[in-house]
Amino acid sequence: VISSAVPADSVQDNGTSDSSWITRLENNYGFYIGLGLAVFSSFLIGSSVILKKKGLLRLVEKGGTRAGDGGHGYLKDWLWWAGLLTMGGGEAANFAAYAFAPATIVTPLGALSVLISAILSSYLLGERLNLLGKLGCLLSLVGSTVMVIHAPEDEEVTTLEEMTSKLKEPGFLAYAAILLALCFLLIFFLAPRYGQSNILVYLAICSVIGAFSVSSVKGLGIAIKGFFADQPVLQHPLTWILVITLVASITTQINYLNKSLDIFNTSLVFPIYYVLFTTIVITTSIILFKEWVTMTVVDIIGTVCGFLTIILGVFLLHAFKDMDVSLWNLPQVLQNEQPAPVTRDDKNILIEVDNSSIAPEDKPKVFVLYA
Repeated sequence: VISSAVPADSVQDNGTSDSSWITRLENNYGFYIGLGLAVFSSFLIGSSVILKKKGLLRLVEKGGTRAGDGGHGYLKDWLWWAGLLTMGGGEAANFAAYAFAPATIVTPLGALSVLISAILSSYLLGERLNLLGKLGCLLSLVGSTVMVIHAPEDEEVTTLEEMTSKLKEPGFLAYAAILLALCFLLIFFLAPRYGQSNILVYLAICSVIGAFSVSSVKGLGIAIKGFFADQPVLQHPLTWILVITLVASITTQINYLNKSLDIFNTSLVFPIYYVLFTTIVITTSIILFKEWVTMTVVDIIGTVCGFLTIILGVFLLHAFKDMDVSLWNLPQVLQNEQPAPVTRDDKNILIEVDNSSIAPEDKPKVFVLYA
């Protein structure tokens, strides 16, 4: 009986070995694969910006019509297409990273693409990276390292059935209802009235919608892994619900992000959008996937501190990029710093005393009347 059972077991093991190698690979190295894909994605996306910028600059050197003026000559430049394909590869790698690593670690690491773009632009495009920008890059790198060290490594959701049960939990349903109500309020009430004057309106829409897009990407990553493991994911209705949700959310995000970039300064749009988007994604991850349940208090504090460090680095990199500050002229900049002139934006002021110079007691004082 034993001798006859052994070949049967070996045949069964050989039959299932091909279908279980993905599971073994994910269990042993899933977190590190996701981490590597997230970093690789940031490198590709950051490099793609430089390649497309070089293509646009070559178009200007040849005397072609600029893209901002409606020209499309860059479509004939192979360097621009290389940047576009590189960005597509980066987005694909980022998509795959969500299938292996928690969203808590993948989303904040997107800031590395800004760091890589800033460093490459200083060498390849001749753009100056001042002292504060270098400090911001260093802080972003330190914050990312701290988040990687303290991030959760265990995945709580591995199949579409588990994803469905997570989506049906009352806590997430209430959270999703609040986000949808907030989206409708922003889109139909606040955006028509304050979208052109308040930078937070359009960016808040993009960030709130981002909770649904990242959740859809996470679920589709699980579906893709199940597809390669010979699971009937295409027959599962959740797969198509996630696809529709992803397309609708990404379309909405692109629309309002373009509106924001067209109206407001890019150096303000990106840091604010990064902070809002990443905060909402991490909150969604806590509520839906419960990736923080198994974390210790030290890991939670370390992850939060790492995220705040990245925010500070991104802020320094963008907010002061136009300042001419280096390690060599820093003492001179500090010594020659003059108080900024006060801009009179309030037109309701009628009378104001001009105290620019101390008037003697025997001379009449000057009053300035604003129309």
